[in-house]
Amino acid sequence: MNLTTRLLALAAAVLALASTPAQADLVVLQYHHVDDSTPPSTSTSPSLFRDQLDMVEALGLEVVPLLSGTRAALAGDTEGKSQIAITFDDAYESVYDTAAPVLAKRDMPYTIFVNTDAVGGRGYMTWDELAELARDDRVTLANHSADHGHLARKPGESIEAWNRRVNASLDEAQQVLNERFGQNVPMFAYPYGEFDEALEAKLAERGWLGFGQQSGAIGRPSHETRLPRFPMANAYGQLDTLKNKLLSKAFPTPAAELPGSVIKDNPPTLTFTLDERISADRLGCFASGVGRIDIKISGDKVAVTAPEPNASRRFRYNCTHPVGDGSFYWLSQPWLNLEAPED
Repeated sequence: MNLTTRLLALAAAVLALASTPAQADLVVLQYHHVDDSTPPSTSTSPSLFRDQLDMVEALGLEVVPLLSGTRAALAGDTEGKSQIAITFDDAYESVYDTAAPVLAKRDMPYTIFVNTDAVGGRGYMTWDELAELARDDRVTLANHSADHGHLARKPGESIEAWNRRVNASLDEAQQVLNERFGQNVPMFAYPYGEFDEALEAKLAERGWLGFGQQSGAIGRPSHETRLPRFPMANAYGQLDTLKNKLLSKAFPTPAAELPGSVIKDNPPTLTFTLDERISADRLGCFASGVGRIDIKISGDKVAVTAPEPNASRRFRYNCTHPVGDGSFYWLSQPWLNLEAPED
């Protein structure tokens, strides 16, 4: 997309929203690389990154620190406000070289989730670069595990072996970040966005907030250890769909009542109770790789099942419903197939 096309797309999106109240819960944006030469699935081009921030500013959305913003959203203190938080996973070099100067110029806070074993490796920031960013009050360094492993319990793995492996990965990274930077932040981003209920329990025991890679906004109905973020790579962060994400609201069904992510049957079934704000005939649900899927209603219960099994290790069911002010309630249920190969 050339510069003229990008500017026209941005202008059109802003004009379309000019008469719409920009109200939302906390919307968290998730980035990996900000680079044109890194893997497309996890990369946001520098030009698109700037355009996304332009839209955030044009809509008058406040960019807030992730920890305080999440706590306020969970408490319901962001009602009537429009807030955004910005996050980066893995501490890639392009965040230091490209994203950090852009965000500093705009005075925007952000969080970098660091997998500590990778620091100093090819393509990653060095400890000195992280230390430089950590001295900026707008920057938070948080835990992304030590080894960026698949932390859900593996088929055939004993409880004892899983506990040793996961406790080491969680706690070693937290200790390193605390010792090097004095940052003992109670936040964790799941590697690959993968989690199971036992891993959630470990975060709860530590008093940590847990962030995934499923989409949606954070609000009072959200759950502390399965918090959503919108991926912002090129394939997902284009301007023509960005406005709905920036203005989204937490789905009114309590996330604690949703099923765990590890599938037992393939395809899995998502069930939830209809809130009084949700009308069945205005609810749309979609499955990864399939598109729109059928919804079965029985009384106030909803059941959503994809028409065929999904061969991927990770996939999603997304359900949206218009709020009435130009925004959407947004639910994203992550699924994890532990029988599929790790990547």
